[in-house]
Amino acid sequence: YKLGNRSALEWVLSEYKEKNISDETLSEQFDNYKFSDFKGKVIDLLRKICTVSIKTVEILEEMGKI
Repeated sequence: YKLGNRSALEWVLSEYKEKNISDETLSEQFDNYKFSDFKGKVIDLLRKICTVSIKTVEILEEMGKI
């Protein structure tokens, strides 16, 4: 399924990836996000999204929508 024009998986990967801040002042003060700190949480979230996606397809197949 999609959230806007992206799939849920694309959205999560985009939101949780590390981004480089080009302004050095901002980077020094606010660039403290590291993906490795949230890796377990992201993997768990991706697992849940995959489960919901699979269940949604199964339900739609049962309803004859696919």
